[in-house]
Amino acid sequence: MRQEELENFKKVLLQKRQAILDNNLEHCKSMENIRGLSFDEADHVAMHMKNTLDSSIFTNHNTELEYIDSALTKIEQDTYGVCEMCDEPIAKERLKAKPHAKYCIVCREIVEKNSKD
Repeated sequence: MRQEELENFKKVLLQKRQAILDNNLEHCKSMENIRGLSFDEADHVAMHMKNTLDSSIFTNHNTELEYIDSALTKIEQDTYGVCEMCDEPIAKERLKAKPHAKYCIVCREIVEKNSKD
């Protein structure tokens, strides 16, 4: 992969990383603002549902951050864009769609199939 392409992927990854961190920070600020307010029972139920959803999103964000950090490390180590399963290059189209992809499309399908079984 050319250096210019790597720099573009690095830029996209850093932007995605910052967007997730900003979103998580806003969520934390929102939660801090809610603390100390008094709620009725319906509000508590609604907040519980929102917290459950937010927790799931936060977990997904953390996983995505790990993948992004891993991809950034791979760029620095000159191993970016190589499938972790078959060691073949990951298609640039796939990396454009998901710049933190760990697997080529064929291996990703295998991983997904195995996780369902």
